[in-house]
Amino acid sequence: MSDKVRVVVADAQVLCRVGLCQVLKAEEQIEIVGEANNTESLLSLVSEVKPQVVIIDYNQPGYFDARIAGQIKDISPITDILVISSDDRKERIYQVLEDGVNSFLTKQCDEGEIIDAIRATAKGDKFYCHKILDLIIERSFPSKSENCAATPLSPREKEILTLVAKGKIAKEIAAELHISPHTIYTHRKNILRKLKLTSPTEMIVYALEQGLIELES
Repeated sequence: MSDKVRVVVADAQVLCRVGLCQVLKAEEQIEIVGEANNTESLLSLVSEVKPQVVIIDYNQPGYFDARIAGQIKDISPITDILVISSDDRKERIYQVLEDGVNSFLTKQCDEGEIIDAIRATAKGDKFYCHKILDLIIERSFPSKSENCAATPLSPREKEILTLVAKGKIAKEIAAELHISPHTIYTHRKNILRKLKLTSPTEMIVYALEQGLIELES
C-alpha cells in the first residue's frame, strides 16, 4: 500500500492550479489524485477518491465559496483541508477555520511552506502562515486599549521568547510545550517581525532590555 499523501487540487484559476500541481509532482511523498475547477467537480471527485488532503482556494465566486469546507467534510470526513487563498476578509477567514479547515496559507507562501503544510494537514495537524496566526491571535487576545504600552507579543510568544533566551533549541521547546518544531519556527519568525528585529540574538537582547524576560542566574 502506498504511503504517499493523496491530494486533490481545487482552484478555478488554471495557472494557479497547474503551477501548484507542478510543485507537488516534484515531491515523491505526494500523489495528486485529481484536480477540480468548480464545486460540482470537486465534490464528485472527493466522493470518488476520498483524498487525504484537499487543497483549495474557496475565494472564487461562481466556482468555490466559504461553504465548501463543510461540504467536503460531509462527503468525506477523513479528508482534511488546506486552504491556499489571497482572501483578506477576517470574518470570512474565521468562518472557514470554524467550518473544519485544518490549515491556511496565503498565495504569497513559498514552496517549502506549502509542502510542510500538506504534510502537517495529512496528519490532522494545524498549519497556518504568519498572517493567519496573527488573525487567530487577534481574535483570541483582543487589544483592551490602543493606548496600552504592553508588548505586542501574545502569551505563547512570550513563553517561547523566554525559552529561546534560556538557550533552548526549537526541538526542546517543542517537546516542552507539546507543539511541533515548525510551530516554534513560525512563532519565532512572528516575534522577530513584531519587534522589528533581524536575528534571534537581537530578539533576546531586546527582550532583556525591555524587561520582557529575566534570565536565571
